[in-house]
Amino acid sequence: MLVGVPKEIKNHEYRVGLTPGSVRELVRHGHRVIVQRGAGTAIGLHDADYSAAGAELAESAAEVFARGELIVKVKEPQADECRQLRPEQTLFTYLHLAPDPRQAELLLASGVTAIAYETVTDRAGGLPLLTPMSEVAGRMAIQVGAANLEKSRGGSGVLLGGVPGVAPGRVTILGGGVVGSNAALIAIGLGAEVTIIDRSLERLRALHGRFGQRIRTLHLTGATVESSVADADLIVGAILAPGARTPRLLRREQLQTLRPGSVLVDVSIDQGGCFETSHPTTHAEPTFIVDGIVHYCVANMPGAVARTSTFALNNATLPFTLALADKGCRRALLDDPHLRDGLNVFQGKVTCAPVAEALGLAWTDAAKALGNGGPG
Repeated sequence: MLVGVPKEIKNHEYRVGLTPGSVRELVRHGHRVIVQRGAGTAIGLHDADYSAAGAELAESAAEVFARGELIVKVKEPQADECRQLRPEQTLFTYLHLAPDPRQAELLLASGVTAIAYETVTDRAGGLPLLTPMSEVAGRMAIQVGAANLEKSRGGSGVLLGGVPGVAPGRVTILGGGVVGSNAALIAIGLGAEVTIIDRSLERLRALHGRFGQRIRTLHLTGATVESSVADADLIVGAILAPGARTPRLLRREQLQTLRPGSVLVDVSIDQGGCFETSHPTTHAEPTFIVDGIVHYCVANMPGAVARTSTFALNNATLPFTLALADKGCRRALLDDPHLRDGLNVFQGKVTCAPVAEALGLAWTDAAKALGNGGPG
């Protein structure tokens, strides 16, 4: 199979779909790989490294899209990229379609088979291709939140760790999954007071077992959210609804109850965000202020630490990429129900139920759709 890797074009996105090491594995399996020149240069993965691994270098993204049978990316395809996709191709990348009807419309029109990293599952019910970026984003949430608490950036001027004689800052984390637990890890390390709120009592017990008295855990209700955010200096939105649009946990009028200069970091923004006042931002302009509250809503947070993120992502995606190339898309999807959970769009149909519900579109069962034919 010919696997294509275009250079990412989203604002300040420097990750790349395949590392030279991943290319080498694909070539060893008998596949060809075409990589756009400069795709990994920004993070020290040079064209010469890809050539040495066995890749062919393409002069443009158009060449990659025109020739590639399996397109491997990191971020959702932008409009111009969507228009270059075609029915006989498979796209393997993050999609986050629930809050993005325009992208869904373009993918459906293209006829492409689109597999989303974020909805691929594992035997334990986890999301193995989302997890590495959630780990990165959770840790970054505290890093960027702490920076934006600085007065020069609109924050309240609070140092999260405090100093002797001055109380530390308070961090409230909404959601105790991979993002939330990694955010807690860093916040605790800085010396902040940390509260984690989640609906799952089992998850809260696990977090208490991991962190003990270094955190406070609360069951998620309207009342616990209101009381905790009112006292917080930094609030991290870490709610996940796989494939679906994120529920809103903080309304506009509730900003009045927050401390002026508090910071909201909405890691859930890829799926629509969990604060009513959130809207996607970029690394070029990462924040905005509403009612005196700093909002950080960058939709590709891990792109800021692109080298670490690229290797972490490839560690997780490579086995699935190899399966798609070795078996062909249809056979790989039929053989593996967990990879099949990642199938969001197939031959002009939405095959992920939460995405279909969020967009108000008809849903087609993935297994049934694949049984009726598709790419080899």
